[in-house]
Amino acid sequence: MLYANSNNVTFKISGNVLTIESIPGKDFFVNPVDDSVVADAAFVYRPVVGDFVCRAKISLEHKAKFDGGALFAYQDDTHWVKACFEQGDYGFKSVVTVATDGVSDDCYDVTVHGDFVWLQLARTDDVFSIHYSFDGMQWFMSRLCSSMSFDRLLKVGFEAQSPNGEGGTRTFTDFEILDHRLFDPRAGQ
Repeated sequence: MLYANSNNVTFKISGNVLTIESIPGKDFFVNPVDDSVVADAAFVYRPVVGDFVCRAKISLEHKAKFDGGALFAYQDDTHWVKACFEQGDYGFKSVVTVATDGVSDDCYDVTVHGDFVWLQLARTDDVFSIHYSFDGMQWFMSRLCSSMSFDRLLKVGFEAQSPNGEGGTRTFTDFEILDHRLFDPRAGQ
């Protein structure tokens, strides 16, 4: 069962497809420049204790800067990890990872030339790993971090953001949240 972080969140599950409507002007980000906190994007989750693997094929039409769909592990408004398929500052689409432990550490990775990408966000003990794939079979590491001491209980799921845009549908195909640890967090397996 999935829950929404707000009554304003609209989502639908049909078979192995989850769709979430992003809310215009909403995001999750703790700005390292001015310490401003934005924590109001649409988020659909389930509580998870300990290790997990969350993955999905994410697709959307990027219409505005920072439009995105993400895998999300949330403790509170200033402690979370995000693996996002996002429209960047300069008009390109890419895999973006954000680790937030008080403030956000925002990092662009590979450029994506299509309208979809597979993402995986996992926790093994206190290590978070993020991987991406163009075909859902061969995975590449985007980020590995362990400096955060998060609670064992997190809200894990799927986020839809549109901080500068008018919102839109974010589609998560073959979405899953597994209660197990990765054998090798670097390899994504």
